[in-house]
Amino acid sequence: MPFNNTIAVAMSGGVDSSTVAALLRAEGYELVGLTLQLWNQRRLAGKEGMPEQVTGRCCSLDDVYDARRVAESLGIPYYVVNEQERFEQDVVRPFVREYLNGRTPIPCSLCNNHLKFDQLLVRARQIGADRIATGHYARNAWDLERGRWILSRPVDAAKDQTYFLFGLTQEQLSRTLFPLGGYRKAEVREMAAQHGLAIAVKPDSQEICFIPGGDYKKFIAAYLDEQHEEIPDTAGELVSTSGEVIGRHTGIHNFTVGQRKGLGLASPDPLYVIQIDQASHRVTVGSDAEATTGTLRARELNWISIPELRGEMRVRAKIRHRHEPAWATIRSVENGEVEAIFDEPQRAVTPGQAAVFYDGDEVVGGGWIG
Repeated sequence: MPFNNTIAVAMSGGVDSSTVAALLRAEGYELVGLTLQLWNQRRLAGKEGMPEQVTGRCCSLDDVYDARRVAESLGIPYYVVNEQERFEQDVVRPFVREYLNGRTPIPCSLCNNHLKFDQLLVRARQIGADRIATGHYARNAWDLERGRWILSRPVDAAKDQTYFLFGLTQEQLSRTLFPLGGYRKAEVREMAAQHGLAIAVKPDSQEICFIPGGDYKKFIAAYLDEQHEEIPDTAGELVSTSGEVIGRHTGIHNFTVGQRKGLGLASPDPLYVIQIDQASHRVTVGSDAEATTGTLRARELNWISIPELRGEMRVRAKIRHRHEPAWATIRSVENGEVEAIFDEPQRAVTPGQAAVFYDGDEVVGGGWIG
């Protein structure tokens, strides 16, 4: 399919997306810079447990200023697109709801699936661009033999962001460029400096964009207070894997599977959260060995390198962003779900996280751990 010469670049104000814009501009493309305004960082400022002032964060005024400054230096038009209402609906509220239900969500994947690629492509078409480009570290390419777009890991394994991109559709992949997939981060900073970008030495953002300090418990309390909603009473028992009651807790939202610290228990040996039962409000804890499991179920699957799963398939399964993918066999089961059977038991398989399946560097597909 032939594309026109106009590309919409998703500009966050960071070094990666800014370098993408500089590279594509140097290659002769007509560019339009777009920044999605997703969250007002001043919105919960000063509420109990929240900082009075937030700076240097994704979606902050500092980032918008940096993105605009880069666009001006490159001589490209630049627009800020307000998507705060949809971000709250599709990312923030589900994030809060999942924690209150004893699950551990991934807001970055929700944002990619519902906003960054979906809405960016809509906006791109509105301004006459066929494609978008982002600063994600990933690679995609058309495979003629399979007749599919393939998503693969980048050259810089330490910056691999494919785990968060498992939900991309074939249509989205066909209209997305990942120019940094073939570079290492150090090279990207060098290129930014060579193009005279002032943000070449700007630090990377490491936290969830709408939670300053990374304390999700304080965020949930502040957000619900703003909404005039109370945190549900999910206080209950802390129990051992044998069912023995060994303590009490103040709410299931304070825990995540695999958690070790903050359990409020004295024990000669380390204890980990094994299971969170939403119905009974029971939190089961146990030893490190008891925190492992040999299988998982994943739902709402999205397949990338294959049209569907037929029979069994050998893959490496990644169950959280910093997890080293582990060998597993996947197969379809009832209700459209997939079961992954690991060669070796894995620690802290966490409901609400994603299970992403790899064949070498290729992303086979992925889904949400149930």
